[in-house]
Amino acid sequence: MNVEHEEIPFDVVFIGGGPASLAGAIRLMRLARENNMELEVALIEKGAEIGAHAVSGAILNPIALKELIPDYAERDCPLDGVVRDDAFCFLTSDRLFQIPFVPRQMHNKGHYIISLSRFTRWMGEIAEELGVNIFPGFTGKEVLYTADGRCIRGIRTGDKGLDKNGEPKSNFEPGIDLTARVTVFGEGARGSLMQDIAARPGIFSDREPQVYETGIKEVIQLPEDHFFKTSRANAIHLMGYPLGLNPPGGGFIYEMKDNRAALGYLTALCYENPLLDPYEEFLKFKQHPFVAKIIKGGKVLEQGARTVSTGGYFSIPRLFADGGLFIGGAAAMHNTPGLKGIHLSMKSGMLAAEACLTALQQGRFDAETLQVYHQRFKSSWAEQEMYEGRNFAQGLAKKGLLKLIYLGSQYLTHGRGVRDFMPLEEDFRTLQPADRVDVPERVDPKSLDGTLHVDKLTGVYLSKTLHREDQPSHLIVHDRELCVRVCYPTYGSPCTRFCPGNVYEMAADEKTGKMQLKLNPSNCFHCKTCDIKDPYKNITWTCPEGGEGPGYTLV
Repeated sequence: MNVEHEEIPFDVVFIGGGPASLAGAIRLMRLARENNMELEVALIEKGAEIGAHAVSGAILNPIALKELIPDYAERDCPLDGVVRDDAFCFLTSDRLFQIPFVPRQMHNKGHYIISLSRFTRWMGEIAEELGVNIFPGFTGKEVLYTADGRCIRGIRTGDKGLDKNGEPKSNFEPGIDLTARVTVFGEGARGSLMQDIAARPGIFSDREPQVYETGIKEVIQLPEDHFFKTSRANAIHLMGYPLGLNPPGGGFIYEMKDNRAALGYLTALCYENPLLDPYEEFLKFKQHPFVAKIIKGGKVLEQGARTVSTGGYFSIPRLFADGGLFIGGAAAMHNTPGLKGIHLSMKSGMLAAEACLTALQQGRFDAETLQVYHQRFKSSWAEQEMYEGRNFAQGLAKKGLLKLIYLGSQYLTHGRGVRDFMPLEEDFRTLQPADRVDVPERVDPKSLDGTLHVDKLTGVYLSKTLHREDQPSHLIVHDRELCVRVCYPTYGSPCTRFCPGNVYEMAADEKTGKMQLKLNPSNCFHCKTCDIKDPYKNITWTCPEGGEGPGYTLV
């Protein structure tokens, strides 16, 4: 299909509507005003609106927010509360042990509990006030390069109005070429454009692979006389049951305003058992006696799922390229020991904005000029924070008591631990064959009441996820025969379990009786677990039509 694409030039284009890109756009526009510069800045977001795809814990360390928007309180920043105190607990199958010692990285007293969806929507309004051109409902489908292939010169947005076969319908709209002097990639964890860039030499060379955790989060409406009315701690982190000490994972419960709670559970994707289902682990966590006491009488208002890049300092790619910069979760900006990263994402966007301004003032947009971003990062508090947690994901992946030895030594040595620069293994490589593992205990389906404890499909409904059914599948399974002939007998089709939205099903054909893989792409949370964990790298997640997917307003 030969289609002409309209070109719209900008000075800077930010990809993604998360806290990294929004902070960067706000910082750049304010710097431009201070320097009497007129800039054309654009920001695209694949969700229907800013915040529609934003999901996180979320506790906000306000350090970057205070730098970016000092008068945030006067501007009615949507804060759900202040952390009064932390609780750090270990769960067995039926008991709770409160750990008297809370690691310094997890001290959150005075930090804010927020809804990332509402927070980014608020940031988007400020960016628009400053003159940023925000385009929600547009996906970044392709990176554009100069004729010699050396320099990034923008992105092409996805076509709209294609049928299942990829043919134009009557409402077809071709994608637009958004060209820029500098393109800033803030897609979040496992961004599809970043995967294209990662294939080019230099960006991820000599770096450890990015590794991930899949988090499932709910906002729960609590009864009037709920647990937090009498609890000093309103930010609770829990480890142990149901995953135990292998593999890494854990849960959180935060008090929100209006008698609500944010509850979530994260499972590290380095897990070995292909029969494990992260959603089942989430349900087991909710049904633990201590957690059940906190949420008793509640109702799930919204559910979401997302992967988090947890590899840390040694997974950070080279932050600059000719014509491009990389920020936020796309660049592994996350404080894994502290279980938070919004402030780091914001700071990375702000530092990238400063580099953009330098490049625009000099009229040079090559890597040599843009590396000032890397230099500013190296001298910032963000780099110091990331560096202390440089070996944490590696220590966390150790088994049993060895895990505690590694993490304890890192804590005492401010990150070095037993040895420095420990390697990471890519998540798709860790699965053991299904006949070598134990079958995990399953949650009793009768315990799912549809109100406080919901199944996967109800969770999809509560996320307000919508996709047009008659568009090409955005989930590309490269070899379906491999799924049936190799993956199913070896691993038992782990995609049917690791997906929190029931996108993948393995079922016998009614006529032939042969097993076949069925896809339900309309259920997709856009978490990208499948792209990360498939043991044969046989699944590629791509952006569906712009404006589709989850419609978060609370998480």
